[in-house]
Amino acid sequence: MLRHEFQPGKLVAGLVFTTAGTVYAGDAAGLWETPWFLIVPLVVGGLFLAGATAVVTRGIRRRTGARSS
Repeated sequence: MLRHEFQPGKLVAGLVFTTAGTVYAGDAAGLWETPWFLIVPLVVGGLFLAGATAVVTRGIRRRTGARSS
């Protein structure tokens, strides 16, 4: 039995924040030069993508649940 249901929106958000952290860590370590304004569209776009993923997932689950009931 599953302890909780899979939530792909949270997975997408986690991957985006991990990517943002990796970008800044690489810049801090001197591996590459990152412009300061790069993180804003990355995080905002990632949050939008995570929200859209969550909305689509909820729609699919509600639709599937309505059929099986």
